[in-house]
Amino acid sequence: MMNRLTLRREVRLSGHGLHSGVPVDLIIAPAENGIYFRRGILAVQAIPENVTDTRRCTRLGEISTIEHLMSAFAGLEITDATVSLSAPELPALDGSSAEYVAAMADAGFEPLPDKEIEGLFSRVFIQQESIKIAVSKGSGHWSYRYDTGERWPQDMIFECEDVVDHYAQQVAPARTFALREEVPQALASGLGKGLDEKSVLILGDDGYEGEARFPDEPARHKLLDLMGDLYLSGVPVKQLNVSAERSGHASNVKAAAMLRQAVFGTSG
Repeated sequence: MMNRLTLRREVRLSGHGLHSGVPVDLIIAPAENGIYFRRGILAVQAIPENVTDTRRCTRLGEISTIEHLMSAFAGLEITDATVSLSAPELPALDGSSAEYVAAMADAGFEPLPDKEIEGLFSRVFIQQESIKIAVSKGSGHWSYRYDTGERWPQDMIFECEDVVDHYAQQVAPARTFALREEVPQALASGLGKGLDEKSVLILGDDGYEGEARFPDEPARHKLLDLMGDLYLSGVPVKQLNVSAERSGHASNVKAAAMLRQAVFGTSG
């Protein structure tokens, strides 16, 4: 059985789109029919085949950068919500999922009738050159290996034995990051306009530029993103054991589609 959960009351947040920098107001409201993102009269369900872009973020329909909020839904085990936005990108906030988690926890949660699912009986596995994602039936043991080769920090692994129990303290606060040499090109391409020195962690040649929240913050943030993307499958993260390395949004969403197919018999 899959436990279903929604919010007790709606949540309102405001900020600037992570990449666009455009002001955006966001409302997360209770629901009973899954997770939907809405702008105006158009609503799109948070499932893999509705993903339209995976470059630099995950875009659902015309709505960009959904992964941090989806990760918060996954970590809090929220299965049903409607997200309404005034602009086509979610706010950067502090570059992590922590503010989403705090706001939804303050609103409180409301249980919904359970849903029976088949469960995952076959392993989902992706390997594309150095990218690996392995998903199996489990108890919420997740790990991520962030590997930059010879460049600092080289090999960094974060492992969480119970990703739901430890999500709010150990995963959600991990922020968006960038390699120092990538910053000029990102700015020239119009990316990261909603970020500042407090909401993005810069990885210099020999260490962090600024104070890191965790020694392995990049690996934790990559796991945060992975959780958000895989949750498009609709499968509770605590029912899975997951390990990944060098994955990004494209491979994450591909794994989510495979996982949805394995559990529900459909990628839609």
